[in-house]
Amino acid sequence: MQDVNSSIGEETRNEWSDAKPHPAVRRASVPEKKHGWLSRLRSYFVFDPLIWAYTVFFGFTSLTSYFFRGRKRERILHAFATSWCKCIMTTIASPVKVTGLDQIDTSKPHVYAANHGSALDIPVLYANLPFQFRIVFKSELLSYPLVGGHLKRSGQVCIDQQNPTRSVADIRSAVKSLKAGMPLVIFPEGGRTPDGEIKPFLPGAFFFAIRAQVDIVPIALIGTFELLPMNTYHIKSRPLEMRVGKPISTAHLKPHDLESLSAKVKAAMEELYYS
Repeated sequence: MQDVNSSIGEETRNEWSDAKPHPAVRRASVPEKKHGWLSRLRSYFVFDPLIWAYTVFFGFTSLTSYFFRGRKRERILHAFATSWCKCIMTTIASPVKVTGLDQIDTSKPHVYAANHGSALDIPVLYANLPFQFRIVFKSELLSYPLVGGHLKRSGQVCIDQQNPTRSVADIRSAVKSLKAGMPLVIFPEGGRTPDGEIKPFLPGAFFFAIRAQVDIVPIALIGTFELLPMNTYHIKSRPLEMRVGKPISTAHLKPHDLESLSAKVKAAMEELYYS
């Protein structure tokens, strides 16, 4: 467990301010259109209030899960989260085109690795992945009203990047659940991109996959950065894409293979994203 503590805690490789896009690729081609003051008014007075209303409604109604325990509670909370996310995606009028998911055997557990362009990435994934999964999230999200409580109750995997030793129990739980058949979704960049480019991956991001010996499935979320970049509440409705790549095997890999595995997954994600 010491290997993953040092890997997840290493932040020097994830300094976004100095990171540059791969020289052989360019930003993904996403249809552009102008978003003027009418778009802002629609976002501030329709989309944003409705998203908060959905959050409050599903947050409070999901408290009924306290009457259940274990996997049954997790299934119920996943259903609440999926309904919440589908309401959001329907409201913001941003249809998602999914490609490549049909080549994945979703009956087997995988680690799904997605780029992180927007706060709406999670709704996109919940609304379009047709199976139950657990998400790896940063401890900062625990401070969000209702959302933090839901994450704790639903068995998601909390990573404290400032003090990784606090995450050991969640890491062990994630590996155990992967071996038992529960898929895992991670954002290997460790946080949202400030400019829409794919950033360096956290070195320990795929420790779960190696320990559980499950394949990694790269996912490229196209257009989510343009939909809602950092430091704004202006949601710019647009078509989105979720491109699912071919599984990458971790068979016979060990923790010392983390760096090469990370590079392989990042290359696959970039190919999906920038193609």
